[in-house]
Amino acid sequence: MNWSADTISAMTRCEVCPRKCGADRANGMIGACGGGLDVSVARAAPMFWEEPCISGERGSGAVFFCGCPVKCVFCQNSEISGGKGGKDLDADGLCEVIEKLADSGVHNINLVTPTHYSLQLRDVLSRLSLKIPVVWNCGGYERVETLKKLSGLVDVYLADFKFDSSGASLCACGDYEDIAEKAIGEMLSQVGVGSEGADGMMSRGLLVRHLVLPGRTAMSKRILDRLSSLVPPETPISLMSQYFPAGRARDIRGLDRRLTEREYARVTDYMLALGFTKGYFQDIASADSSFVPDFDGTGV
Repeated sequence: MNWSADTISAMTRCEVCPRKCGADRANGMIGACGGGLDVSVARAAPMFWEEPCISGERGSGAVFFCGCPVKCVFCQNSEISGGKGGKDLDADGLCEVIEKLADSGVHNINLVTPTHYSLQLRDVLSRLSLKIPVVWNCGGYERVETLKKLSGLVDVYLADFKFDSSGASLCACGDYEDIAEKAIGEMLSQVGVGSEGADGMMSRGLLVRHLVLPGRTAMSKRILDRLSSLVPPETPISLMSQYFPAGRARDIRGLDRRLTEREYARVTDYMLALGFTKGYFQDIASADSSFVPDFDGTGV
């Protein structure tokens, strides 16, 4: 087991994420996130499809965790986001996986969907002496109190701002908007605005992602409005067009199609008009399931 006493104690009544489900994860219960005490990992390998400042030439060392507290209806990683499909690792096992991945030459360690394992990852990151940045690649649905426990251990926050209140039905978190706003504020206070070094890589800072959904460009504009009052204009924003119908969204009218170029252009123009000129746009051809990695236990 070898988790810290503090982590085990907190897991007896879990309040790590904003859902605060109270599951006794220390004694075999599964949380609303789909996670238990040990950490379930589906893949640990170089990833080349993140933003250029994250992937670089050698790839980002992506560690994909099973489970998720947000439960988006269109989840492209639905194969593992329910909590199944990975290998359970204790602290020693996860340290070994991360160290091996770091030694492979990747630019960073990219913890993908880590929220529900925040305390376990605090244990592991505190033990490791990594010489490359740690990226916290999350859905934006984080407790500020939990994020504070990661201060000094995370170098780059790669955070989604997915929904406003009009998108509450698209996930399991009706309070998503307010929680994400507070979480992004805390991330910004810890690491500052993201910026690229001479090598084009981001070694520290905040990068905010937003996925534009079909038929919901008005929501995207409102989210950009909120971001404009929350973060400085030089904050890099990654405006994604990679949506394709996945998970339960295949059967939801309006979400059962891809985004159009016109819809995406409408949001990109609005983002630039707000003064966000630093960031990333996607070719609409990125909306393809071929960019979803195989969750086959590679590296685990």
